[in-house]
Amino acid sequence: MSYEMIAALMFGTMLVVMLTGQRMFGVIGFVAVVAAIGLWGERGGHDLAFAQTIKLMNWFPLMTLPMFVFMGYVLSESKLADDLYRMFHVWFGPVPGGLAIGTIVLMVLISAMNGLSVAGMAIGATIALPELLKRNYDKRMVTGVIQAGSSLGILVPPSVVLVLYAMIARQPVGQLWMAGLLPGLMLAVLFIIYIWIRCKINPALGPTIDPAELASVTRAEKYRLLLAGLMPLGIFAVMMVPFVLGYTRLVESSVVGAVAALAVSFLKGRMSWDVLERCTRKTLAISCMFLWIILAALAFGAVFDGLRAVDFVRALFMDNLGLGRWEILILMQISFILMGMFLDDTAMLVIVAPLYVPIVRMLEFDLIWYGVLYTITCQIAYMTPPFGYNLFLMRAMAPKEVSLIDIYRSIVPFVGVMIIGLGLVMAFPQIALWLPGVVFP
Repeated sequence: MSYEMIAALMFGTMLVVMLTGQRMFGVIGFVAVVAAIGLWGERGGHDLAFAQTIKLMNWFPLMTLPMFVFMGYVLSESKLADDLYRMFHVWFGPVPGGLAIGTIVLMVLISAMNGLSVAGMAIGATIALPELLKRNYDKRMVTGVIQAGSSLGILVPPSVVLVLYAMIARQPVGQLWMAGLLPGLMLAVLFIIYIWIRCKINPALGPTIDPAELASVTRAEKYRLLLAGLMPLGIFAVMMVPFVLGYTRLVESSVVGAVAALAVSFLKGRMSWDVLERCTRKTLAISCMFLWIILAALAFGAVFDGLRAVDFVRALFMDNLGLGRWEILILMQISFILMGMFLDDTAMLVIVAPLYVPIVRMLEFDLIWYGVLYTITCQIAYMTPPFGYNLFLMRAMAPKEVSLIDIYRSIVPFVGVMIIGLGLVMAFPQIALWLPGVVFP
């Protein structure tokens, strides 16, 4: 059997085994090790798994993963995000669609705390959604806002997904985070512009705050809320500024962020042993899951490298089909969107990154830039029917009056905005590459 057929058989077997409902890392790792044993014998299979484990354990930046996840859980479980939303309610209320705009800003800050889209979705659906509906915001508008805003969690640093991409693509995590910052903020600004224009044209979609309610809030209360709400942003600054200025390395900055979040929650009286235990357990669960996924991805990629599957794909697209480098890149992004209808971001990355990353390198595209493109495409895929990841998360968390059809229809304009953002980053790579060039000259 040719190596091309073996590679295709591996890929097909993995997709079939996934239908059994087994865990992602188990499926991918199983296929990789069985293929290695079949190709290079029992010793080869054992050596493959052992070598990838050692490679993973020697990757020092991976220590940032549990630190950032822990920081996010401390800030969310200690209810510091409630202060943020109360601040946005008071300060953005008089603006058309102001609370929806505040929700987007809230999501950006939650992303800077946690790096996972699920955290933003949970906080948005439990804190923002009831308040927005109670204030007569259009249900389709607000569900779209929360889904779009929460998707920023995998792009704005400290993105856990970009840590995973960095390991697979062998790229510096710090550069990837800096590359994701400006595109993430750009998408947030595009969302805000869209919300403001829609609510300005049709005020019923996002009515302003009741003047009587606003008048009842004193100036002193406004500034108290501002200080309390900006505390998480201060934690992010304490963590990232020394790193950007070169005083700390990435791992040290992650520890600073975790300690700062823990200290603030204690000082505000929001931390208890019960909350600390929940944060620790959830951090351990998420961190172990990602470690297993990365290990499986490395093993799968090593077998693909040994089979030279990348050369086969390159010959298929460039020699047989005669496609140009940009056409191949666009096809790769479309494939991510199609897979995103059925899989989450980590699954997509683990399945195709061992194949796509070498192709991107062969096409002479920047792998840091491509990591941002992949992440934005995942954001779009998250919200693409029929099985977009965020659609079902929203359905599980939304109240009964928000139907699945409402959720599907709510994301259409936001997907359009994200496609515009993706096109801008593709057309102007410096949107992603300028900041890494400044911070890491």
